Amino acid sequence: MMDWTDRHCRVFHRVLSRRVRLYTEMVTAQAVIHGVREKLIGFSAVEQPLALQLGGSDPALLAQAARIGEDWGYGEINLNVGCPSDRVQGGHFGACLMATPQLVAECVAAMQATVKIPVTVKCRIGIDDQDAESDFQDFIDVVAGAGCDTFIVHARKAWLQGLSPKQNREIPPLDHDRVVRLKASRPGLKISLNGGLLDPAADSSVYGTLDGVMYGREAYHNPWLITAIDPLVTKMAAPVAARADAVLAMREYVEAHVARGASLHNITRHMLGLYHAQPGGRMWRQVLSTEGVKPGAGFGVLQKALAVVEEQAQRRLAAE
Repeated sequence: MMDWTDRHCRVFHRVLSRRVRLYTEMVTAQAVIHGVREKLIGFSAVEQPLALQLGGSDPALLAQAARIGEDWGYGEINLNVGCPSDRVQGGHFGACLMATPQLVAECVAAMQATVKIPVTVKCRIGIDDQDAESDFQDFIDVVAGAGCDTFIVHARKAWLQGLSPKQNREIPPLDHDRVVRLKASRPGLKISLNGGLLDPAADSSVYGTLDGVMYGREAYHNPWLITAIDPLVTKMAAPVAARADAVLAMREYVEAHVARGASLHNITRHMLGLYHAQPGGRMWRQVLSTEGVKPGAGFGVLQKALAVVEEQAQRRLAAE
């Protein structure tokens, strides 16, 4: 979710759920060590519980970055060995690491020796010609042998050559059952499912079988689905009852951001999907996209967009 789940996106998603665990964009270990940390891994306290997702293949650098993440207040370090992009492969991290499980194990062991918070792994069910289920299970066993007990599995293979990152999220067939079988054969591990999940109510059937589910693109493009998670998992009502309430809950954060001279668009670009498949949704996106980028734009743009949505809804009711 690079360039998507930044700190502004996560604050907005936290408005929609009290308890879901949020994950950062994947940040390389070297960037954490040498880059501007406030920009790369800074976060607001309201985002917790929050995990820092790292990319890399050098155990020493990953250990150093993990320690920095722990010192900054993250509650989990997640090593991404599932991203198939060319840029990631060029740096020898992401999905290509599934071909070298022993190296992943060394990375995990180095991080665990350095931090007290959990170190977890996000992976695929295989890459390229790793077709046998035993290849996937062997990878899990080697990494688990280094002390990792939590895996988030995107239930698709990744083709490192011939498919774009977008195609790798859509073309390789989903195999949720392979993830379920992994959990059944290794009950001592915590296994969460990712990939192709669209509806928390429908997906709740796996809750009794697996240890969790992860939503990525769907939660970004249709964020209102996040409000269904708290009632299912914690039996507590969502923190907001209506989409307009979610917008109003962002007011203080938006005004503070704009007061620092930053662009409203930094925040509103993550809110475009709030009215997905709702009356007035197209106008909502249009107002935010055209006016949120203007110099000096503030919370009034969101108020205007809300008014347009309400007007559209009233017209639809009148027509019915």
